[in-house]
This record gives sequence, structure tokens and C-alpha cells, in this order.
Amino acid sequence: MAEISFITDRDKLSPISEAYRAIRTNLQFAAAGDKKVKTIVFTSALPSEGKSTTDTNLAIVMGQDNKRVLLVDCELRRPVMHRRFGLPNRGLTNCFADDLKLADVIQHDIYPNLDVVTSGPIPPNPAELLGSPKMQELLQGVEDDYDYILLDLPPILVVTDAAIVGSKADGVILVVGSGDISPDEARQAKALLEKGNVNILGVVLNKVPQRHQGGYYYYYYYDENHEKHKKQKS
Repeated sequence: MAEISFITDRDKLSPISEAYRAIRTNLQFAAAGDKKVKTIVFTSALPSEGKSTTDTNLAIVMGQDNKRVLLVDCELRRPVMHRRFGLPNRGLTNCFADDLKLADVIQHDIYPNLDVVTSGPIPPNPAELLGSPKMQELLQGVEDDYDYILLDLPPILVVTDAAIVGSKADGVILVVGSGDISPDEARQAKALLEKGNVNILGVVLNKVPQRHQGGYYYYYYYDENHEKHKKQKS
């Protein structure tokens, strides 16, 4: 079981949990009509902006909505999911080394309706593995089994992995830590993703301070048209 308790499981009524449900709803609207939004890449500009915390909590609230979710740790340089969930790290890279299918390394029901694939051993060539036809084959092999497949990728200003995988995914969400990076760095991250020809679904502004006076918590979500939506909870 998990080494830590994620807030969307521990405190379902908190304003932060409500913010994650708002992201879930926005993604459901993004998939309205003929648009396909199933395989989603999560990245940030730089490390420690809360990218992995964001996609994990979002995966949990999706599962609470009775959606079948697969969370895949594609952070093949500094993987974290196996430690966060307290799982054995037999995962994605084992599929390449041992010619396995992704279904062979899925760890089931970590939270309700949430399955996890850890990174596996750190390889010498992460970008080559992630950009290979085998990677597409692995994801396509489980696509029909899930409503959402969330992929945790490294920061885009550090390595190009997110752009490589994002170009083949249905969309990318950029997580920005409030106060962690400069506006220029955020713009550079967005430009690199656009250069990689990815579908930017939106930006999550993370680590927004709670306003204790008056008991308000603010959460901002920017959609693909860069319009700002503010959720306010008292």
C-alpha cells in the first residue's frame, strides 16, 4: 500500500480535492464530441513543481468517478511512483528488456479503479525507449481496458521526453508550481511543447497559497485557449 496518503483519498471534501475534481471535469469537457482525450502526458518546466503529485491525485479522483485509470511512470531518469505507492519496481522498462506486454507489469487496484505501472530499472537510453514503436505498441495494447491513461514524464526544460511522448498522446498538461519558476521559464516550456507538435490541453497552476483570511482557497486552470478559470471555495 502507499507510503503516503494522497489528499484526494485522505480528505475528499477539502478545497484541494475539489480543485482536482475541477480538472477532471475540464478534461471531460475537452473530450466532448468527437475529440479523443484518453492518453494524457503530464510534465512541468522544471523539477519539484508538483507534477507527479498532480497526476496521481487526478488519477485517484478519476477512479472515484468510476473511471478505469492507468497511471504509468515514464520518468525513466528519476522515477518516484514505486516509492510513493510502496510498490516493487518491476515496470515499464522491464517490457523492453524482457519483451513483455504492459499488461504483464500492471499492478492492479492500488486505489479504487486505479492501476499503476512503475518505471522499472533506470535504462541508459530513456528517450530512445519512450520514442520507439515498442512504446506505442505497449500503450495500444491496454488502451481498450481503460478510460484514461495518465503518463508521468520528466520536466520539459530538462529533457525532451515529454515532447517525444506527447506528440503521440491525445494531449499534454503542463504543471506550473506557483513561485517555483519564472514567467520566462513557463513560456519556454510551452514553446518547447508547441515545437514538438503536441496538443496542449491546459496548464495547472499548482502550489497556489491558501488565503486563510476569510477561508478562501484559489485554484487556477488555464484551458487550451489560455482562458483562465478561477475556482473559489469558502
